[in-house]
Amino acid sequence: MSNVLHPNEVEFNEIIKKNEVVFIDFYASWCGPCKMLAPEIEKLAEAYAGKVAVLKVDVDKEPNLAARFGVQSIPNLFLIKKGILVNSVLGYQPYPKLVNFIEGK
Repeated sequence: MSNVLHPNEVEFNEIIKKNEVVFIDFYASWCGPCKMLAPEIEKLAEAYAGKVAVLKVDVDKEPNLAARFGVQSIPNLFLIKKGILVNSVLGYQPYPKLVNFIEGK
């Protein structure tokens, strides 16, 4: 079973409130780089289970969330700590870079 969450807007807001660290992948089902990133996100969610909430938000299904974060290109990754956006990166990232992204390295 996957540790990656696919929330709607209401669930998303609750997850942000309840979790100290939240990793968000804004993606679309038709996006090639997003498809390449998907297994890396799964691996990340497994490695950080219980420590980091890992979310995937489909920009086509949740356009309001995408607009809220100013997402214009995908994949677009965000890191939120204690409700505050602390980091973002655009495009495919290999697993070691995702770890560094979360660890703040």
